[in-house]
Amino acid sequence: MKASDVLAAGSTPLTAPAFPAGSHRFTDREYLNIVYRTDAEAFRAAVPEPLEVGDPLVRFEVMHMGDVDGFGPYTECGQALACSFDGERGEYLHGMWLDNAPAVFAGREQSAYPKSFGTPALRVDNGALVGTLRVGELPVATATMAYKNAPLDHDAAAAQIGVPTWMVKLVPGAGRPSVARLVRTKITDLTVKDAWSGPARLQLFSHVLAPLADLPVREIVSASHVLTDLTLAPATSVHDYLEDGS
Repeated sequence: MKASDVLAAGSTPLTAPAFPAGSHRFTDREYLNIVYRTDAEAFRAAVPEPLEVGDPLVRFEVMHMGDVDGFGPYTECGQALACSFDGERGEYLHGMWLDNAPAVFAGREQSAYPKSFGTPALRVDNGALVGTLRVGELPVATATMAYKNAPLDHDAAAAQIGVPTWMVKLVPGAGRPSVARLVRTKITDLTVKDAWSGPARLQLFSHVLAPLADLPVREIVSASHVLTDLTLAPATSVHDYLEDGS
C-alpha cells in the first residue's frame, strides 16, 4: 500500500474505514431544544478560554436524524453553552451522546465534536414531545415539551440552531497533547421545514460518564421543536492552545 493510498483512506482500519469521508448532509433532522439558565459559576468553569461568557444559558438538545449520508438514521443528545469569540456570538459544544458508532468516530476524528456513547430517544407520548438520555441502564435526562403547542417563526428557529459553534480538538501526544486547538464550525444549507414553541420541563440526573447535571436547571427560558435539512461545514482552527502555553 502506497503512502497516497494511506492518505486517501481517511480513517482506520485502512481497508475498512470506520466512517465515510466528506461533509455530511442531514435530511429531516428533528430537534427538541430547551434553553435554560444555569448556575453562573459552574457555567464559567465549563467554558474554555478564550471563549467569553455572559448570561449562563444552556441549550439542551435532542436530535433525531431521519437520514444521514453514510450513517443512516440515529439520535443524539447534548448541551450547547452560549458564548462569544472575537465579538461573534454562538455556542460552545460541551458534550454529546449518541447511539451510532460511525457518527461518534467521524465527529471526533474528522472534526472535534465531543461525542460519546449513550442512548438518546425522541418520541411523542400522550400529547408531549419527550426527549430522553440514558447511559447504560441509568437515566441521565428527561425533557418534555407540549407537542406542537404554538407555531414558531422559521427565521427564529433557523437563528437558534444556525449559530456558529466552537469545540476543543485534542489529540494525545507524548506528555501533552500533540494537537490542542479551539475550532469553529457552522451549519450550512439550512432549511427549516416545521417549527413550534411551547412550555417545557427538563430533569437532569447525576452520572459520572454524562455529567449534564453539573450544569443544573435554574430556569427554563424557551423551548422549540424544529424539523430541518442541513449540512455540517468543516471545522476551522481559530486558536492554538499549544502556541500560547495555556
